[in-house]
Amino acid sequence: MNRFAALLDRLAYEPRRNGKIRLIADYFRHAPDPERGWALAALTGALSFRNAKPGMIRQLIAARTDPVLFALSYDYVGDLSETVALMWPAPAAAAVAEPPTLAAVIDAFATLGRGELPELLAGLLDRLDETGRWALLKLITGSLRIGVSARLAKTAVATLGEVTADEIELVWPGLVPPYEALFAWAEGRGPRPETENPAPFRPVMLAHAIEPEDFAGLDPADFRAEWKWDGIRVQAVRSAGGGEAVIRLYSRTGEDISGAFPDLAEALDFEGAVDGELLVLREGRVQSFNVLQQRLNRKSVTARLMAEFPAHIRAYDLLVDGTQDLRSLPFAARRERLERLAARHRGGRMDLSPLVGFASWDELAAARRDPAGHGAGADAEAVEGVMLKRADSLYLPGRPKGPWWKWKRDPHTVDAVLMYAQRGHGKRSSFYSDYTFGVWNAAGELVPVGKAYFGFTDAELAQIDRFVRRNTVNRFGPVREVTHTATEGLVLEVAFEGLARSTRHRSGLAMRFPRIARLRWDKPPGEADRLEALERLVAEPAPSPGRGQRARSSPQQEPEHDG
Repeated sequence: MNRFAALLDRLAYEPRRNGKIRLIADYFRHAPDPERGWALAALTGALSFRNAKPGMIRQLIAARTDPVLFALSYDYVGDLSETVALMWPAPAAAAVAEPPTLAAVIDAFATLGRGELPELLAGLLDRLDETGRWALLKLITGSLRIGVSARLAKTAVATLGEVTADEIELVWPGLVPPYEALFAWAEGRGPRPETENPAPFRPVMLAHAIEPEDFAGLDPADFRAEWKWDGIRVQAVRSAGGGEAVIRLYSRTGEDISGAFPDLAEALDFEGAVDGELLVLREGRVQSFNVLQQRLNRKSVTARLMAEFPAHIRAYDLLVDGTQDLRSLPFAARRERLERLAARHRGGRMDLSPLVGFASWDELAAARRDPAGHGAGADAEAVEGVMLKRADSLYLPGRPKGPWWKWKRDPHTVDAVLMYAQRGHGKRSSFYSDYTFGVWNAAGELVPVGKAYFGFTDAELAQIDRFVRRNTVNRFGPVREVTHTATEGLVLEVAFEGLARSTRHRSGLAMRFPRIARLRWDKPPGEADRLEALERLVAEPAPSPGRGQRARSSPQQEPEHDG
């Protein structure tokens, strides 16, 4: 456990990507199995301890320290794991036992019941130093926050031998911790791991957001375009295998969501793997993402929901046709095979996402502005933008830059007033970096409409933090309430992708994907936007927002989903 803790500690302070890869690879070379496999699982987010709750940790530290001192320390540090690790009373030197192994820790938390965990955790914390305690608490709460993505950890595994990170991505969905077969293959000691799942998930290919300067280096003749639909990315896999068909629906991260969409799964009659967008199609029209949400995040679904919100797949790509893997073919060839498959599909729950014709970037920009006039028809309100795909692009896992681009329609913006600020975590633990903002209602009161924690620069973060500290009027644990009157306060220009009705929020609205676009030091809070302007966005959807549309006049903009 101490070696793993030291790794996490060094990764937290290493800013360079290649530096992080070297640190992880060095750990993998020297740590034995299964320790390194469990470390890889932790770094890739493959571990979950449902009974290890922050409340349990707070109870343990409350019994060992002064609660006021802990509250003040937590408020200053801003991170529960770090605060507890530093304040935990160290046992007498004679009572310190040998530190546990990472494998032993994971086994204990995975097998013991909720009632046994507090005593176990207290004993483990007694056996570790400050860094070890911090790493243990980060591990069991699932919030490492050390700047390491799953892709970067897999890249570090690839450096152990001759395999590539892409090859590891291809076999990853069929693997389970502690990945001993994976390490054996990466080091040239064993065969390539193969999944036993008859309908396996294949890693999804994602697109980069395109910027205006990117177009200068791109030739329109090299690309194909299609609409970017307002749903969630899914992969539908059906394998007959000579017996009873096995059908799986996966999210873009590989989560099996088949149980929530039995009506859709049963209607698929092809054999292979299709990449597409999950939508609700009712009376021949694609419904908004807000409608689709009625079917999401459910373990099971009723007949009424299936009838009222019929699920549908709009196909983008064909990864496997029958038993033939097509991912190494160019997009144009895969698209031709997909068109043939869609034409013969009999279920009625899957259709083809149409291509958007264009000969220049100006023509494509016109289609993006007006989907209804360029082939989207009645479904134009469900278009988020356009996707650009090189005709010769292979289907590669992850987000390679160049083959695929997404060109979204522009977001809404609203001027809102900062109301509350909360301390951040990790590198932001010294700053108030989570901001709740509001707009004025008809009674002249500010009501919260969203919360954002990104979109600003480091310099702007420092400016907002300074404002929060100087203008605090109340405190609620780690949250500060700041001055927000008609004449005093900070106005934030907030960009967002969509709004939905919500009974859980005082304003009655929930904002999707909000982020801070800029700071409006020039604008008095009394001139911030009104709630009725946001209400109109929900009530009056329209087909085509322009760049930087204001909330007071702009039509509805739907939320972003990766393509």
